[in-house]
Amino acid sequence: MPTLFVFIALLASRASASEPEASRDARGPAESYLRWLWHSRLYLYSAAALVFGLWFLMKRKRVSKDEGADKAAEKNDRETEEEVHVSGVKIFYGSQTGTAKGFANELSEEVRALGLPAEVTDMKDYDPDDQLADECISKSVCVFLVATYTDGQPTENAEWFCKWLEEASTDFRYGKTYLKGLRYAVFGLGNSVYAGHYNTVGKNVDKWLWMLSGRRIMTRGEGDCNVVKSRNGSIQADFLAWKVKFLNRLKALAKGEKKSCSGNCKLEGSCKNKETKASPQNHSSEDDLIESSSDEDEAGLPDEKKSVLDVEDLGNIMNSVKKAKSKDEGQRDGRMVKLSKLNGVQKIEDEGEGREMITPALREALTKQGYKLIGSHSGVKLCRWTKSMLRGRGGCYKHTFYGIESHRCMETTPSLACANKCVFCWRHHTNPVGTEWRWKLDPAEKILQDALEKHQNMIRQFRGVPGVKPDRYEEGLAVKHCALSLVGEPIMYPEINTFIRLLHRHHISSFLVTNAQFPQEIRSLVPVTQLYVSVDASTKDSLKKIDRPLFKDFWPRFLDSLRALGEKRQRTVYRLTLVKAWNVEEMQAYSELIALGQPDFIEVKGVTYCGESSASSLTMANVPWHQEVVAFVQQLADMLPEYEIACEHEHSNCLLIAHTKFKVDGEWWTWIDYERFQELVQAYDESGGQQSFSALDYMAKTPSWALFGAQEQGFDPAETRFQRRNKSKDITGC
Repeated sequence: MPTLFVFIALLASRASASEPEASRDARGPAESYLRWLWHSRLYLYSAAALVFGLWFLMKRKRVSKDEGADKAAEKNDRETEEEVHVSGVKIFYGSQTGTAKGFANELSEEVRALGLPAEVTDMKDYDPDDQLADECISKSVCVFLVATYTDGQPTENAEWFCKWLEEASTDFRYGKTYLKGLRYAVFGLGNSVYAGHYNTVGKNVDKWLWMLSGRRIMTRGEGDCNVVKSRNGSIQADFLAWKVKFLNRLKALAKGEKKSCSGNCKLEGSCKNKETKASPQNHSSEDDLIESSSDEDEAGLPDEKKSVLDVEDLGNIMNSVKKAKSKDEGQRDGRMVKLSKLNGVQKIEDEGEGREMITPALREALTKQGYKLIGSHSGVKLCRWTKSMLRGRGGCYKHTFYGIESHRCMETTPSLACANKCVFCWRHHTNPVGTEWRWKLDPAEKILQDALEKHQNMIRQFRGVPGVKPDRYEEGLAVKHCALSLVGEPIMYPEINTFIRLLHRHHISSFLVTNAQFPQEIRSLVPVTQLYVSVDASTKDSLKKIDRPLFKDFWPRFLDSLRALGEKRQRTVYRLTLVKAWNVEEMQAYSELIALGQPDFIEVKGVTYCGESSASSLTMANVPWHQEVVAFVQQLADMLPEYEIACEHEHSNCLLIAHTKFKVDGEWWTWIDYERFQELVQAYDESGGQQSFSALDYMAKTPSWALFGAQEQGFDPAETRFQRRNKSKDITGC
């Protein structure tokens, strides 16, 4: 600006110098100044215009900068408000056994502890068609805890929700942006033993929400009931690990924090968090490549500089993922016991021990049910018939059919795990499931020692109890029979042959029950006093419906197990459980299965209703009356030329069909000579299996009261029949 004035002054001085000297002297100072201004007017106008232009430009630039700052601040405030404000958390659960419901309540308490509202909703009480779209604008976070049920299907209370979500994800009328703005997280509950549909529902719900433009706030979590493959050791621990991550993410959202970029952006371009070092590649499955969330860190691809992958490159990526997965499974398989290789000998391919079968949560649940747990995978429990016979109130059906002393019988199992999830399971599916042994292995000697000790301790609790007979009490302390039918699948235990031999050395008879899914193990089994196979249905469809087996080839395994049973020379039994409206109509199919295995005996028993269970739809309506069981048995026996009805135990709603080879001179010999059996099995062991024996070598005569048609209907007359009656209230007053 000073330079401008100097320039104007010089111009003015030059103009004035050009005037004649004489005329300058003749004029006054004022007139001279005015004349100077008039002659310099062009320069003055130019200077003024220049000054005004500079001032105007500087002012406009300042105003523009202030407006830009205000707009940026307003935009940041708006975005921050959207991210920071979490109006609450809505937790939806789909549960069959109550586990997901329990997780939902647990999570709601944790959310409320953070000062945020939380609402737990049963999926059956929620209409997604009318309400789910509202969650997109409510600024809430939706959590879906969903379990996978039979054959990869959703639980009963989540069927409609999942059906609607699946249809909406592919329905053009809803559109691909129907749930845009919905923030959600998914945790699935499943069992990896069902390899074909592990956590299918959780994966599908996550996928369908994403297809409708829902926004994941974190990676889907998966809980595994299979403690062997569970990442954290149990489904409860899996949920706990996921819950911690979810709560941290929720707190970040409430504060307005955004998930920082890992630098592994899909597209090229500027990124403030772009790092030069490559992130490690760590995909666990093909799903990770497909189901990566836009809000989650993306794992690096082989060539991160490429924005588009060739089909050939994608194929290479998938192959590498499969190889890595196979290698990982191979390493884990190195620690498991292969059942197909066992013959009473523990075979572990790696020195590393597997996880314990009994998790803390499972231990708590089984303990509440009265189990006395042994080691990491075994248990023992006192049978109600043992208590009954200690009081002289009668024995179980095995006492009637085979002559065992119920008060001297120990009910135990060396394996709490099972390969089926039967609808009538009397343990309500609290025990673990599996198709092969992948757990830590306890020695057979330790299991038997602890089982006998715990059983005797339970018997000692009846000392001095009113009604307990002293002689029965003393006899009960000396175990004579062992029923390997408590729960689970005993034949899965890799050292089952060793365990059976130990029983026989203690002069304890063995009654082993298997669910007909391990034919090779049945063939390799050493002689037992009596071997059972559960035949819960006679057709493939009904067996799948009732037993809900884990094996995909369950039917061929079932048939081969029956053939394996027919190869045994010792006593064999088919155990049929009748479930009204489920399997009582398959008479011809049952007769064909009996011809396949040629068992010595067939026990037919009406299903026992063990109370309401969310894991089963069984009700009292499915329990047949004793007369209905008798009618079924009579029809079945008529179709079997070499079998007849031998015994009955009306109190247990059970009948026995026996092969006619046990009917000698018109009299039934279904009972067991236990002392003779111990002599025969000892000779068998000492001869290395050369001196074999058959079921006919240790049979005993059946008493008349145990026979079918007897007046006692299977109740031992030496016992005292006890029937509970409701006591009537005394309303007579004083």
